[in-house]
Amino acid sequence: MAKKSATERNARVERLAAKYLAKRQALKAVARDTSLPVEERFAAQLKLAALPRNSAPTRIRNRCKVSGRPRGYYRKLKMSRIALRELGSHGLIPGLVKSSW
Repeated sequence: MAKKSATERNARVERLAAKYLAKRQALKAVARDTSLPVEERFAAQLKLAALPRNSAPTRIRNRCKVSGRPRGYYRKLKMSRIALRELGSHGLIPGLVKSSW
């Protein structure tokens, strides 16, 4: 079996997180509600723990849309610093001027 790339894995985690979002929020609300009995809250915690690990939104890694690089990521542009510099050098990003001194 071929090894899958990190960007494919990240896309799969994003799909799982979107699929289980409502269920996770409902279970977390029950688990945090102190007016409910302890047994009910604990049962909600167990159900939450039984969900797939990759359905947690915290497991999604910000990755560059151009190169897939996880480091040096600018959230506003959704790309890494290296891809930004490369596109800026070619004049493909409006308003960005590369300067050197």
